[in-house]
Amino acid sequence: MRAAVCPAVSSHKALRLEDIPPPPMIPGGVRIRVARAGLNFADSLITAGTYQEKPEPPFVPGFELAGTVIEVADDVSAVAVGDRVMAMPPHGAFAEEAVVPEGAVWPLAEGMSMAAGAAFPIAYGTSHFGLFDRARLQPGEVVLVHGAAGGVGLTAVECAKAGGATVIATATGPEKLAIAARHGADHGIDSRAEDIRARVLELTGGRGADVVYDPVGGPLFDASLRCTAPDGRLLAVGFASGTVPQIPANRLLVKNLSVIGFYWGAYMRIAPARVRSCMAELARWHDEGRLAPRVSAEFPLEDVVQAIDTLLGRGVTGKLVLTLGEG
Repeated sequence: MRAAVCPAVSSHKALRLEDIPPPPMIPGGVRIRVARAGLNFADSLITAGTYQEKPEPPFVPGFELAGTVIEVADDVSAVAVGDRVMAMPPHGAFAEEAVVPEGAVWPLAEGMSMAAGAAFPIAYGTSHFGLFDRARLQPGEVVLVHGAAGGVGLTAVECAKAGGATVIATATGPEKLAIAARHGADHGIDSRAEDIRARVLELTGGRGADVVYDPVGGPLFDASLRCTAPDGRLLAVGFASGTVPQIPANRLLVKNLSVIGFYWGAYMRIAPARVRSCMAELARWHDEGRLAPRVSAEFPLEDVVQAIDTLLGRGVTGKLVLTLGEG
């Protein structure tokens, strides 16, 4: 099978297209013929050896996919050959076949394309679980979403809105803010041209945001600490800016703030029932037309390095996917 292989931990630029044997079946495993694979910022980290999980090279990266089931292990009962599915392997999605534990495989909603399915589980799962399980978002609260036109930011806008919140979106420039507005944002702030703290306080009558969803870090995180409401929650989702913020604890004390670390992948292992509940509600919201996955571009597998370069350029709105097969 064709696969994008990371021969040594260095950079995503070392990825090369190879013909390798299909992965072996595992107990509780589901073999999927991959049609599309989603691209994520973490793909650049795992190939550089800076991700939380560090597979031994050579390995195939890729954390999410959509395709058709072609084999199941003897102990698998919830998935059958021929099913159209989306899945989250620990890595290995950038290949024509992947073997994924049954618990990380979900049916593809009727009418959902393979491209949308490959763009769905990580971004929407991160946003839903982070907002409602970790940050305990309640209807009527105000959510500040940073990077609101990006892969996870846009899903956070949709999930927060579906959960009954008022959404303030930040993004770089009017075009990205317009995309966030089309996906449900009530207000927009241009993070390159406006004072975020002043605008959030203005929009909330001086109170601030109840929940901040931050996949960016850096200066946006610092601004968030100064415009979060008393008893507010700041969800640290990632650091796409490249800068990991240092938190002045006195600000947490004075305003009774909670900063919540959130690594979505860990919950696949430590709280699978909570993940299933999250994914079930997301499927229901999609069926109700409340979620609209945005795939901004598709790249053939052989252009994986260019695709990750494009993602890291931070000009992308929504998600990028790789094309590996029919569907």
